[in-house]
Amino acid sequence: MTWEEHKKELMKDPKVRQAYLELQPEFAIVRKIIESRVKEGVTQKELAQRMKTKQSAISRLELGKANPSLSFLQRLAKALNTRLEIRFLPR
Repeated sequence: MTWEEHKKELMKDPKVRQAYLELQPEFAIVRKIIESRVKEGVTQKELAQRMKTKQSAISRLELGKANPSLSFLQRLAKALNTRLEIRFLPR
């Protein structure tokens, strides 16, 4: 069974589906951080050095095991030569 097939089966459970949907903002942030770092061509260690933090902090963030503060995200954006934009969109 592929991941997509397994995911489709899991999504049939309303509780699993709701939990998955509630986590989408976190997944999106993690995905964009990783994409931006890779696009910039830097390792976690190099990014951590740019931010004056530890590589483990970047790893935890990319694994979704951290809730970064706004100031951390601003430092991250600067270190990745990007700008931080936060939007609220209608449902």
